[in-house]
Amino acid sequence: MLPALVTLAAETQETTNNPLLPEIYDLIWGALCFIAILVVFWKFVLPRMQDMLDQRAAAIEGNIEKADEAQRQAEAALEQYTAQLAEARKEAGEIRESAREDAKKIVAEAKDAATAEASRVTASAHAQIEAERQSTLVSLRGEVGTLALDLAGGVIGESLSDDAKAQSVVDRFLAELEASEAAKASQ
Repeated sequence: MLPALVTLAAETQETTNNPLLPEIYDLIWGALCFIAILVVFWKFVLPRMQDMLDQRAAAIEGNIEKADEAQRQAEAALEQYTAQLAEARKEAGEIRESAREDAKKIVAEAKDAATAEASRVTASAHAQIEAERQSTLVSLRGEVGTLALDLAGGVIGESLSDDAKAQSVVDRFLAELEASEAAKASQ
């Protein structure tokens, strides 16, 4: 049976062509289908694809332009902000300087007022001390005079009741006393 199969295979091989080469009618129908699909693709699909790609390119370019515009606006805003910041710093510096000058003026005015007040208080105190000194001196003269008259009356043995005479004795005694003190102070 094997020899019969080999002979049958050899006969069929002679009548069929090469399996790698298709028949002519297959080539014609394949070419017609390819041409029909190519025409449909060329007329309908390719223009739509081209439109879609054009729209996409326009959208991308529009977005790039928008991004560039946003970048320019951001740079302008940054420059404006920087200028405002510099101006604010300058104004703050001027305000600080003005405040320092005002503080110096206030301190100087306060010192002047304190000096004037101290001078006034000192002058008032000197005047009060001088008035008290004069008052004490007058009071002391009266007391010293009375004591001197009593003492002189006890020494003399007579009463010095004449006020004018007593006053002249007291004045003379005090003048001598002041003169002796002045002499001691000058030495």
